[in-house]
Amino acid sequence: MTAGSLAAGALALSLTGCGNSVDPIERLGRKTTEAQQSPTASPSQSQSPAAAAPGDDAYKKWGLSAPLRFAPKPAQKPSLAPAAPGKARVVDRIPVPAGDKVVFLTFDDGAEKDPEFLKMAADLKLPISMFLTDNIASSDYGHFEKLRDNGSGSTINNHTLTHPNLRTLPFAAQKKEICGQQEHLEKRFGAKPTRFRPPYGNYNDDTLKAASECGISQVILWRVSMQINNFQYAEGSALKPGDIILAHFRGPSELKGATEIQMTTRMLQRIQEQGYQIGRLEDYL
Repeated sequence: MTAGSLAAGALALSLTGCGNSVDPIERLGRKTTEAQQSPTASPSQSQSPAAAAPGDDAYKKWGLSAPLRFAPKPAQKPSLAPAAPGKARVVDRIPVPAGDKVVFLTFDDGAEKDPEFLKMAADLKLPISMFLTDNIASSDYGHFEKLRDNGSGSTINNHTLTHPNLRTLPFAAQKKEICGQQEHLEKRFGAKPTRFRPPYGNYNDDTLKAASECGISQVILWRVSMQINNFQYAEGSALKPGDIILAHFRGPSELKGATEIQMTTRMLQRIQEQGYQIGRLEDYL
């Protein structure tokens, strides 16, 4: 699957402020015009959120007006279009039935390592698919290991070594960025991930080929990104079933004084306001 065959708007989110930038706001960039499991399973990684429900009062503790609703693991995974030979498959929305109001949480980079966020994620049993960049997250990979192992079914995935715009790099350099982080994550967490997110959502055919050669089967993009207070949509003005939501591990210096917890609370409130459940991405892929 190449970008030339993607539906219009599917890859419209190109980030600014992702990674080391001090600008926290992601913007809807121009459409991508070039061509698209988790580490060794621990007990938490094979567990769906429905199997580890949060405590009855957890939602009150973290500023929510009602308990979160979690989608059960589907009896059968949705059918995805096959990947092109020798390339990783691109996924930017999960093809769930129109009536299944489920969305998925993903967090990128790893700059913020707030211990209070660990408590929040554990209390609420948030199933988070993490995409970690080595030069940003590696100062405390233990933080993300705790998040992975809190019983929510969260996972750790690849987001390159140094967070470059891969489309500006030749094949060999792209492969070094992706395979290099595969090796780091395998050494630290016990296995190479099979899911990858390109920085800024930018990729081309070389990216997909390099990712496949590094052991990646799926390149995970998104249709919705969480800003400080509200969502930004690639299309329309509301969530759609199967949306993959992008957020970041960021703190007050990048969130104009807001905390990671405040941002996440607002994100969860917006999900609730639109009547959606939260699914575990890996249960659907």
